[in-house]
Amino acid sequence: MRLGISGTLLPDDIRDLTPETARTLRSWGYTGVFTRLGGNDPLDPPSDAECRRFRDILADAGLDHTMATGYWQNLVHPDAETRRRNVEVLCAGLRLAGRLGAACIDTGPGSMSGTGPWSPHPDNWEPWAEANLIDSLGQAAEVAAEAGVRIHLEGHQYVTLRDAATTRRVVDAVGSAWVRVDMDPVNWITLDTYYDTGSAIDAMFDTLGDRIGSGHSKDISIWDRHTVHLDTVTTGQGAIDHQRYMQRMEALDPDIYLMVESCSTEDAPGVYRFLAREAAGAGVRIR
Repeated sequence: MRLGISGTLLPDDIRDLTPETARTLRSWGYTGVFTRLGGNDPLDPPSDAECRRFRDILADAGLDHTMATGYWQNLVHPDAETRRRNVEVLCAGLRLAGRLGAACIDTGPGSMSGTGPWSPHPDNWEPWAEANLIDSLGQAAEVAAEAGVRIHLEGHQYVTLRDAATTRRVVDAVGSAWVRVDMDPVNWITLDTYYDTGSAIDAMFDTLGDRIGSGHSKDISIWDRHTVHLDTVTTGQGAIDHQRYMQRMEALDPDIYLMVESCSTEDAPGVYRFLAREAAGAGVRIR
């Protein structure tokens, strides 16, 4: 297994990456990065020279560009023209990711909520939303193949990819080797599974199998309040059974990447050490 990092010192604009930043990330132990790139418009992308500089800085530091952003556009929208424009953004993101040497992009399905791509809205779970998502991904998969960049889908119980079974159904309906799953167990943990996340993780992996191409590492904690509230926290500070998670990831591919997110810069070195200890306890080798 390999470990990567997102956020922390990584800039939103590729032009702001420095060799010193890249070397620092590598000194923490990580060998890959997940770039968000909110400062780079895929429809007005950086120049070839700027992309080459970015790739060279990562390569010189010994870092893989494991994952780039898919820009979180709404791929389920019922208005055909709106969804067409959103698919164009996704396709432009794939082309930019290819120029930046990324192996894949991470994207969710988007949300019908006006407050953000991971926000709840009842229309997210309508049958037409799932059908629209399949159609959008089918269009984007052709560009993914041209760019040589896989689409890795991230789910969440608030959006159309509400659970592993739905995600499997969508991936199978698209039917492209260029569309896979980015596993993030935290996003599917419920009150029913919070106190046995290892079994929940097993069920997710049993459902999705080799459709999984990468994973995210963060954690989840329950609040002691009158109504249910599950909060994302830093890896190692919550209920996720990391040993079980890493064993299941490793069984898919010894070179698969687990990307740390929801982590502060000051916590990032310690998170690497925590995951290394958990991996050793699980009999998993960090490469």
